[in-house]
Amino acid sequence: MDITGIAKSHHTKSTATGKPSSKKEWKLSDSLRDKITEYAREDAAQNVYMGNKFLALRKSEVAKVAPDRSALMGKLNQDMADMKTIREADERRLRLLFGEPYEAKFQSGGVHVYDGNGDEILTYTVGVGWHEKESKAETQVHGALKAAYYDAYHAARQEINSGAVEMQGGFDARA
Repeated sequence: MDITGIAKSHHTKSTATGKPSSKKEWKLSDSLRDKITEYAREDAAQNVYMGNKFLALRKSEVAKVAPDRSALMGKLNQDMADMKTIREADERRLRLLFGEPYEAKFQSGGVHVYDGNGDEILTYTVGVGWHEKESKAETQVHGALKAAYYDAYHAARQEINSGAVEMQGGFDARA
């Protein structure tokens, strides 16, 4: 897919595996691009790159495609009291525990949770606990938003800098 959109949550069957997949339709809309441009202009005027407003917006947009990791961790923590129980659970039971489209596997002394696209999104390891991993969908949203911001920010800085040059051009240093 291109930088303007990625996939978001409706359940369809993957043609390759026949398994349900979790596709999330997300698109960088014109109104969202306008908001990013507004934030980039404000930031450029303050000489700040990726200010708080943009970072909050990016976090909010990425959350739209992110799996509910807290719910997944809660399900596992609630149902499995210790690693002995996890070791005894087979993949089918873990799949039933997490629900579609998630899949969980016990490997290498831990539990690995995959989304419907096959991306590993969570890992549980004894002594370490939970570790979240960014899905491809989340990575694509981050990339699309950062690219839009980058373009808008640099355009705004060029406008600001060209305005400063024009102002200096009218200044007589000999005066």
